[in-house]
Amino acid sequence: MTNQQFLAQTLAGERDRFRNVMAAVPADGLDYRPHPKSRTARELVGHLIGHVQDLVELLDDGVINHRMQAAFDDAAHAMALFDESYAGLLERMQQVGDEAWATPADFLAGGQTIMTAPAQALAWMLFLDAVHHRGQLSTYLRPMGAKVPNIYGPSADAPMAH
Repeated sequence: MTNQQFLAQTLAGERDRFRNVMAAVPADGLDYRPHPKSRTARELVGHLIGHVQDLVELLDDGVINHRMQAAFDDAAHAMALFDESYAGLLERMQQVGDEAWATPADFLAGGQTIMTAPAQALAWMLFLDAVHHRGQLSTYLRPMGAKVPNIYGPSADAPMAH
Protein backbone atom coordinates (compact mmCIF):
# COMPACT_ATOMS: atom_id res chain seq x y z
CA MET A 1 0.00 0.00 0.00
CA THR A 2 1.38 3.41 -0.94
CA ASN A 3 1.40 6.47 1.28
CA GLN A 4 -1.35 8.02 -0.86
CA GLN A 5 -3.46 4.85 -0.70
CA PHE A 6 -3.02 4.71 3.07
CA LEU A 7 -4.17 8.31 3.53
CA ALA A 8 -7.10 7.73 1.15
CA GLN A 9 -8.15 4.67 3.19
CA THR A 10 -7.66 6.55 6.47
CA LEU A 11 -9.70 9.53 5.28
CA ALA A 12 -12.52 7.23 4.19
CA GLY A 13 -12.51 5.56 7.61
CA GLU A 14 -12.47 8.88 9.47
CA ARG A 15 -15.33 10.52 7.59
CA ASP A 16 -18.10 9.34 9.89
CA ARG A 17 -16.04 10.11 12.99
CA PHE A 18 -15.69 13.74 11.86
CA ARG A 19 -19.31 13.89 10.78
CA ASN A 20 -20.68 12.41 14.01
CA VAL A 21 -18.79 14.87 16.22
CA MET A 22 -19.81 17.86 14.10
CA ALA A 23 -23.42 16.70 13.86
CA ALA A 24 -23.59 16.31 17.65
CA VAL A 25 -23.20 20.08 18.13
CA PRO A 26 -26.67 21.38 19.02
CA ALA A 27 -28.05 24.06 16.69
CA ASP A 28 -28.07 26.47 19.62
CA GLY A 29 -24.56 25.47 20.71
CA LEU A 30 -22.54 27.01 17.89
CA ASP A 31 -21.62 30.03 20.01
CA TYR A 32 -20.38 27.87 22.91
CA ARG A 33 -16.84 28.76 24.03
CA PRO A 34 -15.42 27.04 27.14
CA HIS A 35 -12.84 29.78 27.79
CA PRO A 36 -12.22 33.27 26.39
CA LYS A 37 -9.06 32.04 24.61
CA SER A 38 -10.87 29.06 23.07
CA ARG A 39 -12.55 29.03 19.69
CA THR A 40 -16.32 28.80 19.60
CA ALA A 41 -17.94 25.60 18.39
CA ARG A 42 -18.86 27.50 15.19
CA GLU A 43 -15.22 28.45 14.65
CA LEU A 44 -14.08 24.85 15.15
CA VAL A 45 -16.72 23.46 12.79
CA GLY A 46 -15.79 26.08 10.18
CA HIS A 47 -12.11 25.30 10.69
CA LEU A 48 -12.70 21.57 10.14
CA ILE A 49 -14.66 22.22 6.95
CA GLY A 50 -11.89 24.58 5.87
CA HIS A 51 -9.30 21.84 6.35
CA VAL A 52 -11.25 19.54 4.04
CA GLN A 53 -11.53 22.32 1.47
CA ASP A 54 -7.80 22.99 1.84
CA LEU A 55 -7.07 19.34 1.06
CA VAL A 56 -9.28 19.48 -2.03
CA GLU A 57 -7.44 22.60 -3.19
CA LEU A 58 -4.08 20.91 -2.59
CA LEU A 59 -5.09 17.96 -4.77
CA ASP A 60 -6.66 20.16 -7.46
CA ASP A 61 -4.13 22.98 -7.66
CA GLY A 62 -0.98 21.91 -5.80
CA VAL A 63 -1.32 24.80 -3.37
CA ILE A 64 -3.21 25.57 -0.17
CA ASN A 65 -4.64 29.02 0.49
CA HIS A 66 -5.42 28.11 4.08
CA ARG A 67 -8.95 28.74 5.20
CA MET A 68 -9.05 29.50 8.90
CA GLN A 69 -12.82 29.09 8.56
CA ALA A 70 -15.41 28.05 6.06
CA ALA A 71 -18.46 30.27 6.47
CA PHE A 72 -21.84 28.64 6.98
CA ASP A 73 -25.31 29.81 7.94
CA ASP A 74 -26.39 27.19 10.45
CA ALA A 75 -25.69 23.63 11.59
CA ALA A 76 -27.56 22.09 8.63
CA HIS A 77 -25.60 24.22 6.16
CA ALA A 78 -22.34 23.25 7.91
CA MET A 79 -23.12 19.56 7.52
CA ALA A 80 -24.03 20.02 3.85
CA LEU A 81 -20.73 21.84 3.21
CA PHE A 82 -18.82 19.14 5.07
CA ASP A 83 -20.52 16.32 3.17
CA GLU A 84 -19.95 17.96 -0.21
CA SER A 85 -16.32 18.84 0.51
CA TYR A 86 -15.46 15.45 2.02
CA ALA A 87 -17.03 13.56 -0.89
CA GLY A 88 -14.90 15.63 -3.26
CA LEU A 89 -11.82 14.92 -1.16
CA LEU A 90 -12.38 11.15 -1.20
CA GLU A 91 -12.93 11.22 -4.96
CA ARG A 92 -9.75 13.23 -5.58
CA MET A 93 -7.67 11.01 -3.29
CA GLN A 94 -8.48 8.09 -5.57
CA GLN A 95 -7.21 10.03 -8.59
CA VAL A 96 -3.98 11.62 -7.33
CA GLY A 97 -0.88 10.20 -8.99
CA ASP A 98 2.49 9.39 -7.47
CA GLU A 99 4.20 12.34 -9.14
CA ALA A 100 1.66 14.89 -7.88
CA TRP A 101 1.77 13.30 -4.42
CA ALA A 102 5.55 13.84 -4.25
CA THR A 103 5.60 17.30 -5.87
CA PRO A 104 6.38 20.25 -3.58
CA ALA A 105 3.35 22.40 -2.81
CA ASP A 106 2.93 25.71 -1.04
CA PHE A 107 0.94 26.28 2.14
CA LEU A 108 -0.16 29.91 2.22
CA ALA A 109 -1.89 31.81 4.99
CA GLY A 110 -3.02 35.35 4.33
CA GLY A 111 -1.23 35.26 0.98
CA GLN A 112 2.13 34.48 2.62
CA THR A 113 3.94 31.20 2.06
CA ILE A 114 4.19 29.49 5.43
CA MET A 115 5.88 26.38 4.12
CA THR A 116 6.69 24.39 1.03
CA ALA A 117 6.68 20.61 1.29
CA PRO A 118 5.68 17.59 -0.77
CA ALA A 119 1.92 17.44 -1.24
CA GLN A 120 1.81 14.24 0.82
CA ALA A 121 3.44 15.98 3.81
CA LEU A 122 0.99 18.87 3.66
CA ALA A 123 -1.95 16.48 3.29
CA TRP A 124 -0.93 14.47 6.34
CA MET A 125 -0.30 17.66 8.34
CA LEU A 126 -3.78 18.99 7.55
CA PHE A 127 -5.42 15.65 8.31
CA LEU A 128 -3.66 15.30 11.67
CA ASP A 129 -4.48 18.90 12.57
CA ALA A 130 -8.13 18.19 11.71
CA VAL A 131 -8.08 15.18 14.07
CA HIS A 132 -6.70 17.49 16.77
CA HIS A 133 -9.49 20.04 16.23
CA ARG A 134 -12.12 17.29 16.14
CA GLY A 135 -10.87 16.29 19.58
CA GLN A 136 -11.23 19.88 20.78
CA LEU A 137 -14.79 20.01 19.48
CA SER A 138 -15.64 16.68 21.11
CA THR A 139 -14.72 18.13 24.52
CA TYR A 140 -17.28 20.91 24.03
CA LEU A 141 -20.20 18.56 23.50
CA ARG A 142 -21.06 17.38 27.01
CA PRO A 143 -20.68 20.84 28.65
CA MET A 144 -23.08 22.28 26.06
CA GLY A 145 -25.61 19.54 26.84
CA ALA A 146 -24.95 17.28 23.84
CA LYS A 147 -24.07 13.62 23.73
CA VAL A 148 -20.52 12.59 22.83
CA PRO A 149 -20.59 10.06 19.98
CA ASN A 150 -18.33 7.05 19.73
CA ILE A 151 -15.09 8.05 18.08
CA TYR A 152 -12.56 5.21 18.44
CA GLY A 153 -14.54 3.35 21.04
CA PRO A 154 -17.56 3.84 23.26
CA SER A 155 -18.27 7.07 25.07
CA ALA A 156 -20.28 7.36 28.27
CA ASP A 157 -23.09 8.79 26.12
CA ALA A 158 -23.01 6.22 23.31
CA PRO A 159 -21.74 2.85 24.53
CA MET A 160 -20.85 0.22 21.95
CA ALA A 161 -23.53 -2.36 21.22
CA HIS A 162 -22.67 -5.91 22.24
